[in-house]
Amino acid sequence: MRLSDEDHAALDARLAAHDAFLQARYPGERAGRQPVHTVYIPADQLAGFREWGPRALAVLGEHPPLPFPAALEERVRAKLTTEPIEDLRVDFEDGYGVRDDDQEDAAVKQAAAVLLDGPRPPFVGIRIKSLEAPTRRRALRTLDLWLSRYPEPFVVTLPKVSGPDQVSAMVALCETLETRYGLPRDTLTFEIQIELPSAVLGADGTATVAHLITESAGRCTGLHYGTYDYSAAAGVAAAYQAMDHPVADYAKAVIQAAAAGTGVRLSDGSTNILPVGSDVAVHDGWALHYRLVRRSLERGFYQGWDLHPAQLPTRFAATYAFFADGVDAATTRLRRYVARQSGGILDEPATARALAGYLLRGLDCGALDRATLETAGFTRTELTSLT
Repeated sequence: MRLSDEDHAALDARLAAHDAFLQARYPGERAGRQPVHTVYIPADQLAGFREWGPRALAVLGEHPPLPFPAALEERVRAKLTTEPIEDLRVDFEDGYGVRDDDQEDAAVKQAAAVLLDGPRPPFVGIRIKSLEAPTRRRALRTLDLWLSRYPEPFVVTLPKVSGPDQVSAMVALCETLETRYGLPRDTLTFEIQIELPSAVLGADGTATVAHLITESAGRCTGLHYGTYDYSAAAGVAAAYQAMDHPVADYAKAVIQAAAAGTGVRLSDGSTNILPVGSDVAVHDGWALHYRLVRRSLERGFYQGWDLHPAQLPTRFAATYAFFADGVDAATTRLRRYVARQSGGILDEPATARALAGYLLRGLDCGALDRATLETAGFTRTELTSLT
């Protein structure tokens, strides 16, 4: 052994700054449940959000056959009955449109009152207008007024982000509002919508989205891909704008690489082909939505947007099938890993963490139940420790 304690100390000192950077910039997976979808509802239409479950169940009854395997029917129907919306976003942006200040102020107050008057989804937030110059003042006014009316936890969705300066400005705004409202530091968090190519690839050739995460100073909880704004900005003809277009796949691959290890969660976008109308139109819409949801899950995007109650059956059906199809293999591989057995697949610690995380996601969304996993040999506590 030729290295002394002084040599070790010297190398520690040399790498101290980088060690601190890694700890701050890449803290790992964010703790807690991630919703499987976000439902955007214009602020002036929010009063009907508690009818989304009954409306989804009604569509199932009106347009048989069901758009999912029979084995999943009971579980999907139960979900639509008890928790049809996991994450609700009160929309003051594209879905709401441009109104005069008195109208939007009234919509803010009414939407807050609707949410506070009765049960609401486990996750709630608002989408304000962008921080571009024409809509900046209105965005700040809406957020300020919302804070004065809604005392419960919520997240802010920041749309059409074009560069890091807007994110750092949002951080400063959050700090100011926390001070003015007497809130603890880091109470206010936000999601960044990736709807412009400049938010993925900057003019200097770097991945802008990585800079967006850095500038958020830990307040960014998610990156949400905007299918149609992004595709249009990239020059894709309207008929070909879709979640599975190569333009979308490239953007999401960059987003995924930038967010890895940061604790910032990812959400895919939406499809605007709705399952409404005739039986044929509904079934075609369901088939498309089911395929796209499953595709996103297989690519590591565990969340997406839903735009209509009729999309809820296929959202949960595709999600539940994704976990039901893989639970046996995942528990078998995890048991072998814990027992130090290869069984033909030599899993590493990173893969074991991914397997445990996969099972926890299945539990959180209702696709799997504790009894099934405990029968396979894993409690929730054990799975959490493995992640």
